[in-house]
Amino acid sequence: MAERLLDRFDAVLSDLDGVVYAGDHAVAGAPATLARVVGDGVPVVYVTNNASRSVDAVARHLTDLGLPASPEAVVSSAQAGAELLAQRLPAGTAVLVTGAPALEEVVAGAGLRPVRTQAQAPRAVVQGLDPELRWADLAEASYVLADPDVLWIATNTDLTIPKERGMAPGNGALVAAVATATGRTPEVAGKPEAPIFRTAARRVGSTRPVVVGDRLDTDVLGGNRAGFTTVAVLTGVDTRESILAARTAERPDHVVATLEALLAPYPEVAAESAAGGHRAACGTARAETDGAVLRVHGDPEDLDAWRAACAAWWAAHPETDEPRRPELVWTESR
Repeated sequence: MAERLLDRFDAVLSDLDGVVYAGDHAVAGAPATLARVVGDGVPVVYVTNNASRSVDAVARHLTDLGLPASPEAVVSSAQAGAELLAQRLPAGTAVLVTGAPALEEVVAGAGLRPVRTQAQAPRAVVQGLDPELRWADLAEASYVLADPDVLWIATNTDLTIPKERGMAPGNGALVAAVATATGRTPEVAGKPEAPIFRTAARRVGSTRPVVVGDRLDTDVLGGNRAGFTTVAVLTGVDTRESILAARTAERPDHVVATLEALLAPYPEVAAESAAGGHRAACGTARAETDGAVLRVHGDPEDLDAWRAACAAWWAAHPETDEPRRPELVWTESR
């Protein structure tokens, strides 16, 4: 029996929004696939940048979608933010919480004193997503952060979040508003920083985890920073085109259409460099580039063609700090 992609790993560290669900609804096939993964003895830890809900609420949501999960199977950016604050501040320190009650709860659980106004003399601000957040809350954080000695922690900086009706502003958009008002930049506790992924791996004793996510700038970047294998899944934010153009730090090791690909063999991608260009092949598809024009021989609907395209293009541009899009030319495979 051919080795499945899953067989290479001893744990799956999975994103939630855009991978398992979008809003209240499951991504098609995701619950059944992850139930199979757990049934095969591979633990799944859900790593989420959503700080607006408690891990208990996330676990209940997963259960409602057909994925029995305990709160211990969820690692949130709110938890990561509270842990970071506890490392930096004495117990009992007042912390202004700009976020949901779930964030307030984990701050209190970390031995700190959550407050909501400047008058309560906070020595830190922690900012996480709250769908009910008001302009006045952002203003309060800005007033507190006028003191340069006040610590500022953002649970995450996702600019958008996928919902049933489309993309909505994420915590990063609200963090940017405070940054604009204060001229300051926060420390980030969750994705794309490595600690949240390492915490998730330690929770299940994993030494060979795979990070699965739909976003290059959070899931893939964070997994790469942690030194773990990364898989980009095309059910959320990033697309074939954006993955092809990705900067070096955000390039995934594997690209799959859906989570179900974890349960199947992953096609071999062969790449080679020669005088004047770079070539790659995957399945029946081939790609070649001179560093400017990328010619792909295959079907644009075939993901193998995009895998070959990525291999050739990335070989031509191994180090880039900015997204780099090729001039892409498609021809029939021959």
